[in-house]
Amino acid sequence: MLDFIQLLKNRYLNLITYQVSDDTQVTLYQQRIEQLILAESFLKKGQLISTHSERALQVAVIGPTQVGKSSIVNLLLNNTIAGVSALAGYTVHPQGFLAGVSGHDHQWLEGHFGDFRRVEMKDLNAQDYNAYSLMPADKVPPTPLPDCLLWDLPDFDSIDAAGYREGVLTTIGLADIVVLVVSKEKYADQSVWEIMALLEPLKLPTIIIVNKLVADSQQAVLLSLSDKWRQARKDAVPTIIPLNYQSSGRLETWPQVEFESARRAFTEAVSQRRPSEQSSFEKAYLNQHWQGWLAPIREEETALKTWGQLLDHAVKEALAQYERDYLEHPHHYETFQNALLELLTLLEIPGLAKILSKIRRVLTWPVRQVFRWGRFGKRSSDAVDISQEINLLNQKAEHFLIQISEKIIDQIDDEPEKAQWWKEMNAVMRSNRQEIMEGFGQAALVYHEDFQGEVEDIAQRLYRKLQDQPAVLNSLRATRLTTDSAAIALAIKTGGIGLQDLIITPLMLSVTSLLAESALGSYIGRLEMELKQKQLATVKQQLFLAAMKVPMAKLPEQMEQNKRFNISLDRVEQAEQQLKEKKHGLRLF
Repeated sequence: MLDFIQLLKNRYLNLITYQVSDDTQVTLYQQRIEQLILAESFLKKGQLISTHSERALQVAVIGPTQVGKSSIVNLLLNNTIAGVSALAGYTVHPQGFLAGVSGHDHQWLEGHFGDFRRVEMKDLNAQDYNAYSLMPADKVPPTPLPDCLLWDLPDFDSIDAAGYREGVLTTIGLADIVVLVVSKEKYADQSVWEIMALLEPLKLPTIIIVNKLVADSQQAVLLSLSDKWRQARKDAVPTIIPLNYQSSGRLETWPQVEFESARRAFTEAVSQRRPSEQSSFEKAYLNQHWQGWLAPIREEETALKTWGQLLDHAVKEALAQYERDYLEHPHHYETFQNALLELLTLLEIPGLAKILSKIRRVLTWPVRQVFRWGRFGKRSSDAVDISQEINLLNQKAEHFLIQISEKIIDQIDDEPEKAQWWKEMNAVMRSNRQEIMEGFGQAALVYHEDFQGEVEDIAQRLYRKLQDQPAVLNSLRATRLTTDSAAIALAIKTGGIGLQDLIITPLMLSVTSLLAESALGSYIGRLEMELKQKQLATVKQQLFLAAMKVPMAKLPEQMEQNKRFNISLDRVEQAEQQLKEKKHGLRLF
């Protein structure tokens, strides 16, 4: 699960960097990144609970800007050690103070903070947010603070907070106790209650310190703060410790009543820790945000699914048009006629076949020369003799691409806010259009040549069927010979103009076809239907699937990877399965 959360966070970061430009979407993605940073830290904390059972208690002091967080840290330690300034945003790094736990092992912090570097407090650079400090700090009695690693954190609401909020959230995810510091002016800020609502599923024991109060407004502020808590969260209002404003500008020592309240609050907070229930808290937090985090991934998967559906529909429509405009067209369908032409060759009478063939080649030479030379003197051997079927298939392929392009535009127009994937897809398709068409054209030529074997097989089956009926076979052979002889005589009389190929053969083919049908009944019809079905299946598989749909289905892979989440549903389902496990909680993989 931890790996998946880190993957998800990094993909959101990439999208903000390379893809997302809309301000509203940037804000949404930034919120999700922060939620994921907190999730990552909290899951790491779960690992620490099982591997570092002796780790020090972690107490995080959080709050908006200029509420006196660092002053409260000094007050808790009863030691002036945290840097204090009247300037907003003075603290921009997590600063840890080892209060009574300096002898503990803290090496694990380096792994928890990831890319953050541990540096000495004096070496912290205000321009470099990816750092934290850790230093020993004496607790000077009296202090309500238990032995702990006390974190003084930057604010989360100033203009510059976006730059250092990762450190804030990473430390909060590590914390065992949260101390929220607010002031009379800041306790009602929306940013305060947004982060407190975010932390609710983590079940972190919380103490609220209201700093810089004025005595006559104290009760009203505390009542209002309690109402704010109830509006933001469902759990009980935690201990609220009021600290009145001091004329010196800061509180040097604890007033007795507030000190006792703080001491009891920390004792109670320590007892409220429930490390054994860490996994259930993790699941509660992940479940709260899961659907939102995965929404754009599901949108990508929906787009991919829609893309596949568009291709399937286009294939279906192209095949329907091919069947209508070629296979079932009474004037355009030529494949079965070619099979009958092959049959005519088989019907030639043995002994005369070679003689007639030589005569035909001589007499039809002028016509063949006309076809061999182009209209402008260019030899047609330099071009490919494309059949009517090949022309029609290429037209259907072109229509296929046009149809898909129109559907892409429809997707962009229908949902402009989710159109980025389709815009990228449109650009990729335009850049691959010519290559796809060329590949389809080559595949069509290969199909057409290879399918001649099926044509010859049909002719052989017809011939074998005729051999079972010798009288019909001899009659057809006689017709074939008579037609050939008449054509040769006519060609000789007309100067060898080649009328055999131009007129006589088509006429004889029609006669032969009628004779064969009358002799063989429905057999020819069944063969023609079988040939059409096989032809349709071959065109579907070799052309509109293998040569068109398959390469187009791979086009999304050419989209820039840093502009997509590119997380498969299998990966998502694997993570969701981990989230559903109950027996041992979440497994971190």
